Amino acid sequence: MRIPAGMFRLAREAARHLLRRPVVGVAAAARTKDGRWLLIRRGDTGQWALPGGTLEWGESLRDAITRELYEEAGVRVESLGAVSGVYSRSDRDLRFHAVTVVVHTLVTEPVVAPMNPVEILDVRLFENDSLPGDIGMGMGDMIRHARETNTVYWE
Repeated sequence: MRIPAGMFRLAREAARHLLRRPVVGVAAAARTKDGRWLLIRRGDTGQWALPGGTLEWGESLRDAITRELYEEAGVRVESLGAVSGVYSRSDRDLRFHAVTVVVHTLVTEPVVAPMNPVEILDVRLFENDSLPGDIGMGMGDMIRHARETNTVYWE
């Protein structure tokens, strides 16, 4: 059975709109009570990054960040603070276009290992003056903004 050209074009246009939408992500500018920064080493790039991920269907930002911090870094959220920044450049992640909300977060020290050791190679706490230089996923400026400013950064 042949599909009429008009139906094919309509289906292709619908797929373009459905499949090529930015995803909503959340990342934690997470620190412990003593001020150490929580970073994860990603399995796909080997670089350090803020813990976080994308929202699941029906999930709030608050629930997503709490879930992601536990899954990726084995930490519990003690409190969620202010939004540090909203990042929307499409070149930050080669996999997809994400709009990422970075939130200041107070966390415990890690209590369990990451749930997916292939995705997350390492979890560490860093002093403010000894953060690693190999920050990936376009997150270097996210960390810098979280460290340097009390205003929300918009992209």
